[in-house]
Amino acid sequence: MRFLITGAAGFLGAPLANSLVADGHRVVGLDDLSTGDPQRLSPEVHLVRGDVNDRPKLWSLLQDVDCVYHLAARVIVPESVLYPREYNLVNVGGTVTLMEAMRDVGVKRVIFISSGTIYGNQRDQPVKERCRPNPRSPYAVSKLSAEFYIRTIGDLWGIETVCLRVFNAYGPSQPLPPSHAPVIPYCFRQALDNGTIVVHGNGEQTRDYVFIEDVVDAMMAASSAEKVNRLIINVGSGKETSVNEVIKNVIEITGAKPEIVVNNTHYSGPSRMCADLSLASKKLGYQPKVSLSEGFARIFEQDLRFNQK
Repeated sequence: MRFLITGAAGFLGAPLANSLVADGHRVVGLDDLSTGDPQRLSPEVHLVRGDVNDRPKLWSLLQDVDCVYHLAARVIVPESVLYPREYNLVNVGGTVTLMEAMRDVGVKRVIFISSGTIYGNQRDQPVKERCRPNPRSPYAVSKLSAEFYIRTIGDLWGIETVCLRVFNAYGPSQPLPPSHAPVIPYCFRQALDNGTIVVHGNGEQTRDYVFIEDVVDAMMAASSAEKVNRLIINVGSGKETSVNEVIKNVIEITGAKPEIVVNNTHYSGPSRMCADLSLASKKLGYQPKVSLSEGFARIFEQDLRFNQK
C-alpha cells in the first residue's frame, strides 16, 4: 500500500512511518518541521517539508495514495490556552484542508490521531468512547472539532474514516520542550540532573500512559481493519497511574534523589483518566504489550539524553 502521513517526523509519526516501510509499504511524509525531526525517519520514507494547510501540495502528495494517517497538529495543552487561534488554524483548519484535498483527489481512507484529552473529567472510569466529551482546553476542543469534520466530510464524500483517541503516549526520544514538558521525560530529566520535580496538585491525579510501540501497533492495525468506518476508538494502556507513582518509578530506576516540590495553586487537569480498550480489542485486535516498568526501563536504556548520566 501507499500511505501519506502528515506530521511524519513527529514523536508518533516517525515510528509509524518506519514501521510501515519495514513492512514493505511506500510512505510519503509531510511535516513543517516546527517540532519534527527528520533524523528520526528511515531513508526509505520520502519526507516533504510543508504545511498541512497547503492544498496544492496535498493534491500532489495524495496521488496514488491508498490511506492517509493524519497526525499533523500542535499538541501542547497549556500553549493552546495562550494561542487558541493558532491551534484552531492548524488542528482544525489543517484537517479540513486535508479532507478537501482527499475529496478532490479521490483518496478513500483516513486515520485521524485524536486525543484522550477531549474526555476531560468523567465520573466513570475507564472511559468508554460513548462518554460525552468534556474538553477543558482549546487543544482538546480542536481535536474534537477535527473529529466532527472528518466524520462529516467523510460521510458526505464517501471517505472511510477512523478516529483513534490516543491517551498519554510516551517512550524514548519523546520531545522535551523547555516549558510544558510531558510528565515522564520531565521527571527523568529533573531526576538525573538532581533537580527539582514540581508536582501540580497532590500528585494523585491519574493518567493512562501508553508506550509508543503499542500506539504504533494500533495505528497500523487501523489501516487494514474491517468494519471500522466512522468509529472512534480509544488507544491506551487500560491502566491508571498517578503522578506520584510516575515519580516513584523514575526514582527507583535512576537511583536519583531529586527534590519534590508541591504546587497546589496550579490546575492539574482531570483527577482521573483511563481508557476502556474493549472496542480497540474487538475491532483492531489491540492488546498493549509494554508495561510501565518495562517502558521506563527502555527509556533509561535507549534514550541518550538520560542514559549518559
